Amino acid sequence: MKKTYGLTEGNILGTLVRFAVPVFFALLLQALYGGVDLLVVGQFGETADVSGVSTGSMLLATVTTIVTGLSMGITILVGERIGRGEPEKAGEAIGGGICLFAVCGLVLTAVLVLAANGLAGAMHAPQEAFAQTAGYIRICGAGALFIVAYNVLGAVFRGLGDSRTPLLTVAIACVVNIVGDLVLVAGFHMGAAGAALATVAAQAISVVISFLFIRKKKLPFTLSRKDVRFRREIIFRELRLGTPVALQDFLVGISFLVIQMIVNGFGVTASAGIGVGEKLCTFLMLVPSACSQSMCAFVAQNMGAGHPERAKKALYSGVCAAFAVGVLMCLGAFFQGDRMSALFTGDAAVVAAAHSYLKAYGIDCMLTPFLFCFIGYFNGCEKTFFVMIQGIIGAFLVRIPAVYLLSKIPGATLFRIGLATPASSLVQIALCLGMFAYLQRKERSCLK
Repeated sequence: MKKTYGLTEGNILGTLVRFAVPVFFALLLQALYGGVDLLVVGQFGETADVSGVSTGSMLLATVTTIVTGLSMGITILVGERIGRGEPEKAGEAIGGGICLFAVCGLVLTAVLVLAANGLAGAMHAPQEAFAQTAGYIRICGAGALFIVAYNVLGAVFRGLGDSRTPLLTVAIACVVNIVGDLVLVAGFHMGAAGAALATVAAQAISVVISFLFIRKKKLPFTLSRKDVRFRREIIFRELRLGTPVALQDFLVGISFLVIQMIVNGFGVTASAGIGVGEKLCTFLMLVPSACSQSMCAFVAQNMGAGHPERAKKALYSGVCAAFAVGVLMCLGAFFQGDRMSALFTGDAAVVAAAHSYLKAYGIDCMLTPFLFCFIGYFNGCEKTFFVMIQGIIGAFLVRIPAVYLLSKIPGATLFRIGLATPASSLVQIALCLGMFAYLQRKERSCLK
């Protein structure tokens, strides 16, 4: 096995950072898909197009996070087997994952295409932007297979300890998306529909390029046609590991959709404003998100190799590094949020609404480094059920009730509504600390 795929040796912080940096840039480029869509539509489309893209992309982002969470089962299983030096069993895990996610992709395509109008209505899309929202969902839904395939391939590479290949493929696809937006939205004035078409084309190209790399790369696993079949024990284990993460991500996504739905009731300006704010929040959360994904692969490999102390030291290192960046993100969101928002729209009212929301998110920038690193650590330790529980508590017992109550206060602002997010993070961090302390006590008692 090549050393480039190993996360079980070398300096912990250095190895973690080298793995996380390509993950960060891959997530950055993925965020640019939606970010460029909104930026170009904001400059060359109508406010209704901005609202349509912001609402539709939020729904699609929720779908993507579900797929990413479910694919975590592949990352964990492949990482453990690579850590134990079992390449043939890693191939079996990948083959089973291919079958599982092929079915998921077909189901998602049918739901998003056939129920686009119903989903736009469920999102309380403003009447002026209803057609744009439904069209965006329908077109992106037609490319759901590509969204699923890309995330599965990324999960496989992360489990192998290779974060560079997904970065290269998504970089090429991002260029395609930018060109597509400029041609279809700026050139042909297709608005939200043009942005959706560009996004689907970019995802498709990313998948094709990933398969080309797989054919040419020497990989530390064996994969034959007999591995690509429905093995009950493998698929059940991937589902057991990935489903809690996917459900947690889904419920967290639902809580943010609820925020969008409530704010949509305030009018098209507030709807567009929170759409711009959420798009910027995606960029603000890139570092903790990269740390979470990297932590999962790092911990899975080291737990598989029998190095639990190395896994714990990685958690401490990841939190410290992410928090240092989080402070900078907080300052940027709070004091420069208006300038960042102006990149996506020239409407002063929308800019002001987005900045108000970003101020609340700035607080969360200092909390998510702790929360996301803990989530990555617990996922890598196969404690995905706990990850689901803490996510449900944060979303349904804190964030959604807080958003509802804050929205009912006379003169409610997006800043007040946004405060529900850091409140949820604080509760979830407390739960993670409690779980970590419990596992430590359990480990010490076993050694006695």
